[in-house]
Amino acid sequence: MIPGSAGELAASVGEDFLNNNGAVSVLLETPSGFAVFYFCGLYLYTPDAMQSLWVHFATCARARNIVWLKEFQTFDDKSSAINADTGVNTQLTEMIMKSRNPGEELLVEKAEYKSIIETCLGIPCQHGEIVMELMWGMKRLMRSLVPREKSELPKEDRLPMSQGLQMLLSRYGFDVEPDMVNEQIVVTASVLFNCDAIEEEHYPGFQAIGRHLRKISGIDCENWSVLKLATAFNIICSHEIGDSNEMFSQDVQTKLLDDAEKYEYKIDKLICRLYYKQLVSNHQIKTRHRDMLAILVKKAKEDHEKK
Repeated sequence: MIPGSAGELAASVGEDFLNNNGAVSVLLETPSGFAVFYFCGLYLYTPDAMQSLWVHFATCARARNIVWLKEFQTFDDKSSAINADTGVNTQLTEMIMKSRNPGEELLVEKAEYKSIIETCLGIPCQHGEIVMELMWGMKRLMRSLVPREKSELPKEDRLPMSQGLQMLLSRYGFDVEPDMVNEQIVVTASVLFNCDAIEEEHYPGFQAIGRHLRKISGIDCENWSVLKLATAFNIICSHEIGDSNEMFSQDVQTKLLDDAEKYEYKIDKLICRLYYKQLVSNHQIKTRHRDMLAILVKKAKEDHEKK
């Protein structure tokens, strides 16, 4: 099991976690103090947490659905609030303990803080890759999530690019340095993530009925995308090629049209056509935002080179 991964966190789920409705606390360090949040901890345990957590922090409106500010306090001397020599001072201790539920975990951004808080306060803490994905998102939106924090986050305190965001950018062929990432890139990338999620949601269903293409028409659809599968069944349902002429060979088009009646009672035509329209719209949005992202990344690289 990878330390700090979603797998390790999932292994720690117990009765206390369930009794707290999956809520955990988050200690966020800000330029002038500390903030304590509630966070919907279930998002740490999804199978694709490392790939998907960042997208919930693409916009502040979306972030507020899963994270809520409990308290924020400024500290005259943050270095004395928590350190290895003196432990956790009274102000920060009271802040952490005030609204904490029994057995509730505390997510922290530094391994040092985990060790100090567990030793001095006896509170179970979590720190690791998946927690840092959360911290990246919260620090990115810190001014909105902590309105009373008026100071800017120093450059040295800014976290590297989210691993999940980096995975998505790499998948689309974009090589982006962490300091090149801006608001527009994050928001545009999140749209692509959502488009991919829609395709992934529909793929199993179309893959399942794809067996009829093999059995009835002898069409090998093994490596077809979900849009191509949906388009094939739309041709069968509508008895028209429409705008799909370039997607299929002439032989496949002929088989789909000639065998259309053989699919009667094999598929739900209404559902197939409905999902086809959704996937076409999704593909158009995806194409538009992929092109937009290419322009944004190019501009970000040009600006980066000028510095």
